[in-house]
Amino acid sequence: MTAREAAPSVAPSESGTRGTLSTAPHGEVGRGTLLGFAAYGLWGLFPLYFDALKPAGPWEILAHRILWTLLFCVIVLLVVRDLGWIRPLLRRPRLLAGTAVAAVLIAVNWVVYVAAVTSGNTSEAALGYFLNPLVTVALGVVVLGERLRVLQWVAVGIGVVAGVYLGVSGGRVPWVALTLAVSFALYGLTKKKVGVSLDAIHGLTVETVVLAPVAVVLLVVVGAQGGLEFGLHGGVHTSLLVLSGLVTAVPLLCFAAAARRIPLVSIGLIQFITPVMQLLCAVVLLDEHMPAERWIGFGIVWLALIVLTVDSLLSLRGARAARRDLPVDDCPR
Repeated sequence: MTAREAAPSVAPSESGTRGTLSTAPHGEVGRGTLLGFAAYGLWGLFPLYFDALKPAGPWEILAHRILWTLLFCVIVLLVVRDLGWIRPLLRRPRLLAGTAVAAVLIAVNWVVYVAAVTSGNTSEAALGYFLNPLVTVALGVVVLGERLRVLQWVAVGIGVVAGVYLGVSGGRVPWVALTLAVSFALYGLTKKKVGVSLDAIHGLTVETVVLAPVAVVLLVVVGAQGGLEFGLHGGVHTSLLVLSGLVTAVPLLCFAAAARRIPLVSIGLIQFITPVMQLLCAVVLLDEHMPAERWIGFGIVWLALIVLTVDSLLSLRGARAARRDLPVDDCPR
């Protein structure tokens, strides 16, 4: 929900990794890989979860997700007695402001995603997360002034072709996919700019604290319009809304643990599980219709991601070779 370098991007809300080469013991790498698969696998099942929350609307779901996530974070922090970071944070206005911006961006991402799923546009939401690595790379160039390698330029160019094709063939700009990709990438960029000073649970707590007043207002407005569905559709539906906090936090914490144990490139490759699973959920389980032109557009995007992945693997191989060639005393520690 960050490690947003030129390699394929990862999910937002993570603390990132400290390099592309893992120095963790073999057992830790294996544990980190399992945690990474758990995080992205859970994210991949989100369409089924949010579809089960209907007839609740996206604004009500967003509000519940924020408030129950905040409650979950507070309980965890109280249980482990981890409150010492709060006072120093209050003396860092720049970090607080950056976290507030990140909170707004992730809220936009959440509500657009939920709206897409509950309105039968899960496949377009999946496209957004396929496009996200390409948008992240582009932001690295435009905002951070990073220099791309040849294959990265090729991947970005193919991504632009895919976006133009999908817009022209579909008769409209794929706003859902673009909004998800851009908000996700900007969220990661914001986290990168403010640093990785906050652990995953701390960052999520602050972000939900910032959004909590908005969530309360949303519930009041939706309730005033007679649109609240909480408690009206049986215990299972109510429980699913309550559990939205746990469902939001667990994959983020799994990812944070994985990112500390395995290389960035591994995270970048594992991340593609999520949109693949989302697409399968849309077509196979939610019976969404995928027109031929959208399949072609997906194919163009996948070609771009293959090029980006190949570049990442070549870069990792080169870094490992350079490390082997270093004298023992010069090797990074």
